[in-house]
Amino acid sequence: MKKFIYISLMCASLAIASAVAAPWPNGAQRIDNVQSTGASVRGGDGHIYLTAGNEDAVFQIYSITGQMVKQLKVNAESHASVEMPKGFYIVKYNNQWSRKVVVN
Repeated sequence: MKKFIYISLMCASLAIASAVAAPWPNGAQRIDNVQSTGASVRGGDGHIYLTAGNEDAVFQIYSITGQMVKQLKVNAESHASVEMPKGFYIVKYNNQWSRKVVVN
């Protein structure tokens, strides 16, 4: 019983910590930067937000079924916002990494 209570308290504290973290605009969720490029991807209310970081970037947005929906070129040190219908997407950055994104 003590283990159950301990695990429950740990899960609750993690949930509170993530809720207190600095939110992105419009309810978007942040997906951490990868390596030292400074690039990031986040989903939100009707949009996918893309940040290129310190080098020019090509972002490819795929539907959950694997079909490429959009491809965008974003200049270094700038960002873009793409309006998308609600759903789950996979965003690929310069063929180096990819992230799952939810659009509400």
